[in-house]
Amino acid sequence: MSKIVIKEAQGTAQHYIEDLGNGIELEMVLIPQGAFTMGAPEDEEGSEDNERPQHQVTVPRFFMGRYQVTQAQWRVVASFEKVNRDLISEPSHFKGDDLPVEQISWYDAVEFCVRLSKYTNRNYRLPREAEWEYACRAGTTTPFHFGETIATDLANYNGTDDQDGKWSGSYGRGPNGIYREQTTPVGSFDAGNNFGLSDMHGNVWEWCVDDWHSNYQGAPTDGSAWLESDNNSRFRILRGGSWLYNSILCRSANRLFNSPDLSDRTFGLRVVCDVVRN
Repeated sequence: MSKIVIKEAQGTAQHYIEDLGNGIELEMVLIPQGAFTMGAPEDEEGSEDNERPQHQVTVPRFFMGRYQVTQAQWRVVASFEKVNRDLISEPSHFKGDDLPVEQISWYDAVEFCVRLSKYTNRNYRLPREAEWEYACRAGTTTPFHFGETIATDLANYNGTDDQDGKWSGSYGRGPNGIYREQTTPVGSFDAGNNFGLSDMHGNVWEWCVDDWHSNYQGAPTDGSAWLESDNNSRFRILRGGSWLYNSILCRSANRLFNSPDLSDRTFGLRVVCDVVRN
C-alpha cells in the first residue's frame, strides 16, 4: 500500500490524489469526524416520514470523492481484474469522459469499489447513509448545503414546473430554473460545500451501502451502515437527487430506494475510503 500524502492548499480541504493509471486520477477529500442531526424536521418543505425521527449521529473521519465517479474513471477501473462480476466499460446513456458514470446497479458500484481496493490496496467502498448525509450537510442544517433553497445555476436538476402539476420547479422562495435533460460534467456548478465536496445535490443519484428502512426508528447512531441479515433480497439506498427530478428530491435529507440489480441513467456513485488508524 502506498502512503497517502494529504495535501492542503490555502482555503481548501485536505485531500489526496489516487493515480488510476492512463492519466486518470481520483481526488479524495478528508471528511473530519463530527456529530450532526440526521433527517428532516416535520416543517421542512417536501420532507417525508422516512426522514424521521431526527436523531444525533456521530461519524468517524473518512475520505470521500470530491466528485461523482466519472466515465473516464469507471472505464479504467472496469479494465482491472474481475473480482466478483463483470463490468461494462461504457455503461452510460450520456457519453463524456467528465460526465458522471450512470446506468449502473448497486452490484456494479460495489464491484467497482472492490476492484479499486484491490488495485490500490486501500479499502474503497460505497458511503454509509449517515456518512453521505453528514458529508452533504457539511455542518449545515438547512434543506440544502447552499441554504434554504436551491437554483439551477448551483446544481443540475429539473427546475421547471411539471405540466400535470405534480411538482414545482422551485423550492421555498427560490426561483424556477431550467431543465438540461441530461448529466453535466462533474464540478460544473459549485466550488464545493464546507467540506470541499461538489455535486452533492443533483446530477446523478449516488448509491449507498445501506439496506432500506422505512424510517429511522432503531437506526445506528455511530455512523455505521444499517444492514440486515437477509440484505441480499433488500432494497438499497440512493441519495442526492438527479438531473431528471425536481429540487425537492435534491434535499440533504431526501432518501430514495431501489433494487440493487436495477441500473438507470440517473444512478451513479461516489466512493469513500477508510482512514487507516494506527
